Amino acid sequence: MSLSSATIILLSIYAIFTIFLVVKGARNTKNIKDFALGDGFSPVVVGLSLAASITSAATFIINPGFVALYGLSAFLAMSVVIPIALFLSLIVMSKSFRKYGNNTKAITLAQWVGNRYDSSSFSLIMAFLSLLLLTFIVLICVGITKVLSNALGTSELVTLIALVVFVFGYTMFGGANSMVYTNTIQAVLMLVVAIILLTSGYAHFTDGIAAFWNKIESIDPNMSKVFNENSPLFRDWFEVIFCNFIVGIAIVCQPHIITKSLMLKSDKDVNKYLYIAILTELIFFLVIFVGFYARIMFPDLTVGDKVLKMDGIMSAYVVHKFSVGVGVLVIMGLISAGLSTLEGLIQSLSTTITNDIVSPLAKWENRPERLIKTNKIVIIILGIVSILISYNQIINPNLSVGILAQNGVYAFFSAAFVPVLFGIFVKEMPKQAAIAASITAIMVHFSIYYGELTPYTTGAIRNPAVAAAIAIISALVVGTVLWQILRKRVIN
Repeated sequence: MSLSSATIILLSIYAIFTIFLVVKGARNTKNIKDFALGDGFSPVVVGLSLAASITSAATFIINPGFVALYGLSAFLAMSVVIPIALFLSLIVMSKSFRKYGNNTKAITLAQWVGNRYDSSSFSLIMAFLSLLLLTFIVLICVGITKVLSNALGTSELVTLIALVVFVFGYTMFGGANSMVYTNTIQAVLMLVVAIILLTSGYAHFTDGIAAFWNKIESIDPNMSKVFNENSPLFRDWFEVIFCNFIVGIAIVCQPHIITKSLMLKSDKDVNKYLYIAILTELIFFLVIFVGFYARIMFPDLTVGDKVLKMDGIMSAYVVHKFSVGVGVLVIMGLISAGLSTLEGLIQSLSTTITNDIVSPLAKWENRPERLIKTNKIVIIILGIVSILISYNQIINPNLSVGILAQNGVYAFFSAAFVPVLFGIFVKEMPKQAAIAASITAIMVHFSIYYGELTPYTTGAIRNPAVAAAIAIISALVVGTVLWQILRKRVIN
């Protein structure tokens, strides 16, 4: 059986099972709250769902391409520094976010912020800023399209349209009640595939670790260095360690990540939920190392006469490395990595648009049936926009769709970080200080990135992590200073 035939069969089985879960979940989805948070789930299910949501097509498909191009420096930044900061932030923030979210009945991050600071305007600001997460949806659509079109031998445009129609279509009906279960299945499949991918290069270590690094150095000596001076993103400690650590801490402040704790049945489940999620994530993040195996297979980054684009390196490795049986399983794992986050993003972003933009502006807060119908229309519009932007990124990327996604997503959580952090840990935090911090973060991020205000954000390829790190620090400074000034005024 050919790889394309095997992939079609397995995809069909996967689609049928997914539709079954969606139909089951849709029966329990009566209002926008059910769609956003579901009925309450076990910590194991939510933990695996969180791990699958955090790990997307970026980790399994796109980021190994950065390692294939730039080596150890990229691996350290994306697979060591960011995860350490991310896990610390999850541990510190999850319990308090859940506690306040349950007390105020918040179902989205924007609503949480609005309730915490008693400001409908702030909620609306965060909701509009959430539209930046569309860039992450685009990244996942591009990544899955690359893998599927390679496996099926179909055109990228047709594959992209079919993908969006199917995933956006079933997500609009099931919501959280089906998503957590599809995420759990995806996470298990991803674990199996992660082990297959990580062990696929065992032959390179038969003569020892030193021999492996000798192979890497023979291709490009810079690939074995902690800092790669010839790369556009991993040149020194500031880019590799400092900026990625700051970014990793703030990554948690995305709707499809931090609101997962609200899906748990009780507060006592939080520790187990975090344990399951972090342990699973440790394995997932290691998959980025497979970029080294891909570079050894394609030392000049070509297949035949075709030059590999960075976003296509991982899919090319899978197609050329594995037999049909194993290959189709790995392909399903790569697809699952993308779908798990894509479902969460569609669910959280559409809920935010419906609940925090459409509902207050149209004054539909007490019309749940209209909100559910509106949410479906929002998802259809998101799907159309995603196809248009994704296809443009497929035919005309700036190095990688990862750059576009990082720029948009990093800008969003730069703006969300201070309001969430201070909202959790500062009892009397004036809303003026939190709003000013968010606005500062957005202005600083895009000014640095598009204004080319640093050596790291100059030229054709600019580093979004640098812009985000400086934006987050600027927001912290502004928020802290205004908090102190406004607090003293209240005391006096």
